[in-house]
Amino acid sequence: MDTKLTLKLNQRIIEKAKEYASNKKMSLSRIVEAYLQSLTTENDTSGFEISPFIKSIATGTELPADLDYKKEYSDYLMKKYK
Repeated sequence: MDTKLTLKLNQRIIEKAKEYASNKKMSLSRIVEAYLQSLTTENDTSGFEISPFIKSIATGTELPADLDYKKEYSDYLMKKYK
């Protein structure tokens, strides 16, 4: 079952990723799905190779366990539409 996912990313990265996906004649959703699957699967047997560009998107940054996502997003929206 497919489920919709909304991500907040740097605009420059989004544009480059869309261009990459277009050049590969693949959807950006498919590329992101394959990348996430490769992160969460020990033995990736899909035969889908993740490009260095897509691998470079991963920052390796860990978020605090007590981060209140809803509050952070709410604060962001309050500033944006002030």
